[in-house]
Amino acid sequence: MKPAILRGFLASLGVAIAVLLLSSPATAAESGPPRVLAVKFNFEINPPTADYFKSEIDHAASARYDAVVILLDTPGGLSDSMRSMYQKELKSKVPVIVYVSPEGARAASAGVWIGQAADVLAMAPISNIGSSTPIDFSGSNISSDLRRKVINDAVASLTSLAAAHKRNTKWPAQAVRVASNLTAQQALHMNVVDAVAPSLPALLQQLDGYRTKDAQRPFALHLAGAKIDTVSAGLITRILNTVIDPNLISILFLAGLIGLIFEVLHPGVVLPGALGAVSLVISLYGFSVLNPSWGGVVLVVLGVALLVIDLHAVTHGVLTTGGLIALGFGLALLFQNQSASFQANTWLVAGIGIGIAALWTFALGKGFAARRRPVTTGAASMVGVAGIARSANTVAVKGEIWNAHSATGEPLEPGQEVVVEAVEPGLTLLVSSRVHVPA
Repeated sequence: MKPAILRGFLASLGVAIAVLLLSSPATAAESGPPRVLAVKFNFEINPPTADYFKSEIDHAASARYDAVVILLDTPGGLSDSMRSMYQKELKSKVPVIVYVSPEGARAASAGVWIGQAADVLAMAPISNIGSSTPIDFSGSNISSDLRRKVINDAVASLTSLAAAHKRNTKWPAQAVRVASNLTAQQALHMNVVDAVAPSLPALLQQLDGYRTKDAQRPFALHLAGAKIDTVSAGLITRILNTVIDPNLISILFLAGLIGLIFEVLHPGVVLPGALGAVSLVISLYGFSVLNPSWGGVVLVVLGVALLVIDLHAVTHGVLTTGGLIALGFGLALLFQNQSASFQANTWLVAGIGIGIAALWTFALGKGFAARRRPVTTGAASMVGVAGIARSANTVAVKGEIWNAHSATGEPLEPGQEVVVEAVEPGLTLLVSSRVHVPA
């Protein structure tokens, strides 16, 4: 009996396990329609947006999507971020499709590398791709031997990506050397892209049965009727993308310095110090991303310091002039190591300089006027004030009775007009007779 009971138990256990496996989500997913993750990327290429790009490719792999589609619309961006993005595409465990869309979108400059690294590169009918000539940090053409090195490196890099996916290997050189830019139909005719489609569902239908060309990572795509999950950048990514604007970083850095200095000079106010600290931390994050010129940072700090010192020292505006010069040069040099799109706006720098100059001129003018104004409070305010003697040793000044004695040592006569010469210890006034000047 016991062997029979054991066989029955094992048979029941096997049936239960089979039922669980057949009803598992993985099996259900495999039997359902294909799944595609569509990632909207309509940003400049920089560290925060590159992190978003790479994390979504990882998400597509971990969630077992059949493909990830990058809906690309970018003017380009930083080369280091671009390189990390296309390297992620080349190592992806799921096929990567770059679709330059919606209508009117572009894959310019660094965006061309992102497209050429994809397993499939497609475009909307009204879109364009190209203009990949490297430029220097000021946005100008690179000159001399350095230009040849940078251009040749860019051509080789882009050509190798095109060759790996069996696309046109002559056009990448034109895109880099002469900034060639193609419409969608031109790109398809020249085999720069793999497909042109009016919508994502139409593209997936068109790619059904397509075999990718990368020999290291071959994929057979079966995406017709796929369920499309669309994702966009989250709030944090958008905030970080906004924060690394060089103009905003410059303003936050100045606001942070001024807020902290104000708190040090006026302890207990709290709010300026708190806001200054937050502004300074955010600007330092921006510095960590954009790698500013530290000479520019020092000049900005020096300029703010000179402006503050001039408020407390009698230099008749000399330190203010020096501070404004240091501040202007510092803001202009702050992001000189970045491309033109990541440099502070010249008009913003001029506006900040003019605004601070006007504010400091007003503050210093008020300060000089206050120094020239006669003293109106305290013991010193009594000097020169006229009064009337009430007795031999008291006078009435400003409606108050004071102990007093004359400068000559003679007793005062009641009704005698006097003038205060000094206030002595013990709140005793030293007075002298008021001399009447005949008209």
